Amino acid sequence: MTKLLIIDDEKEVGNFLSRLFTSKGYHVKVVNSGKDFSAIDFSGQIFHVAMIDLKLPDANGLSLLQQLKQLQPGCKIIIMTGYSTIKTAVDAIKLGASDYIEKPFDDIDLLEKQIDNLLVSNITSTDEHIKEIAGEVGLILGKNETMNQLIQTAYKVASKNVNVLIEGETGTGKEVLSRFIHQASQRSHEAFIGVNCGAISESILESELFGHEKGAFTGATQKRKGLFEIASKGTLFLDEIAEASPSIQVKLLRVLETREFMRVGSESIIRTHARLVAATNENLQEAVQQRKFREDLFYRLNVVHLKIPPLRDRKEDIPLLIDSFLQRYPNMEITFSESAIEALKNYDWAGNIRELSNFITRIITLTDSSRAVINADDLPLPKNISESSIPVKITKHLNTERQERNLESNLQKWTNEILTVFEQTEGIGLEEVLSLVKQLELQAGKAFILRALEETYGNRKEAAKRLQITMRKLRYLLNEKGDVDLK
Repeated sequence: MTKLLIIDDEKEVGNFLSRLFTSKGYHVKVVNSGKDFSAIDFSGQIFHVAMIDLKLPDANGLSLLQQLKQLQPGCKIIIMTGYSTIKTAVDAIKLGASDYIEKPFDDIDLLEKQIDNLLVSNITSTDEHIKEIAGEVGLILGKNETMNQLIQTAYKVASKNVNVLIEGETGTGKEVLSRFIHQASQRSHEAFIGVNCGAISESILESELFGHEKGAFTGATQKRKGLFEIASKGTLFLDEIAEASPSIQVKLLRVLETREFMRVGSESIIRTHARLVAATNENLQEAVQQRKFREDLFYRLNVVHLKIPPLRDRKEDIPLLIDSFLQRYPNMEITFSESAIEALKNYDWAGNIRELSNFITRIITLTDSSRAVINADDLPLPKNISESSIPVKITKHLNTERQERNLESNLQKWTNEILTVFEQTEGIGLEEVLSLVKQLELQAGKAFILRALEETYGNRKEAAKRLQITMRKLRYLLNEKGDVDLK
């Protein structure tokens, strides 16, 4: 017989749950305190499911959770909590709880379904479902324990109608994780819409989020729905939320508090049921302390907090990530030797997974043969390998990586040199000036071409289209201007 343990100091709640699940054929044991919990003989009986209230008069629910997990690891645990303690409930999930439910129990059917699902589910089926969803959104499951625990937590809270804040350095995969949460939720059949708060001006962002009426401002030739309205039953992903202006922050706070908003230029109130997932590469808590971000909005967004570890802290996942990136090229047989993998593990990936992905793309793009083994000596990693040990062909192709990443500094350097020459009081060597102009042309051209090739995975036809030049012009630039031979 299925055994259910209920730990709640409110006797009415314990009696109600006991009658409910006893009628379903479960054997139910109710205790009302931490002292009663300690008196249970766990060696003589096995519980399949436990429901633990977070707040007890003589014990901490999280402490009882940990004790029970040690005594009976196979017991599935549901945390009972009020809305104000949902953040603590998420901490409970990180400690091993299977789920949580809010009190009071407004939906008894949902409560019964949660218990039934826990009883019929097993670790294998859950892992398979996570693997399936991860494959759909491009989330690569590795071996790093911290990352895997994060994904487990994201999976468990995905079904809850609560806001999620994802923090992580640039390139760690915040949007991919947000798509995973959406696909694992009951909203998966609805829209997932994302917007970068730092890439759009304040006036345009307001219109993007809330929509506008015809004639609301210059250029508003017709009525337009905003993202809150379009994603009303789905998920709205706000990337770089720390970049939102104070005015936008105020408007976001009101939507989160009331679930209501108005289009720009309208007086009609519109309701939204969109689930908000926000992301930032900054420490939002520090931004609050520095008064760069509203504290009340932070707490509204930070119901569930997920922090993605940087790639340098999960280097054991690098081989799996590389294998995944290589699958983009089914017609090529490219492998990395053990020495190359070790070199990649030892490299400090400042740009995280995005940098690794772009690096592998560039290697594949500029490899002459469709079948090759990449060795450590072939890797242009300036912090690990001296340029003198890099083959001439690889050097010629790939040491422009730093030029691309440092285009801004190159432009600044060029400007300073030109101004220095211009301010000379004596004779000015025009040939020197023209030489500097040609250097700038070369550096800028290389940066734009390599970026286009990265974004199109080496598809020169598509790269030429993005650059708005002919294939003939691209071949000319690659072979002559850029010193890059892709034949």
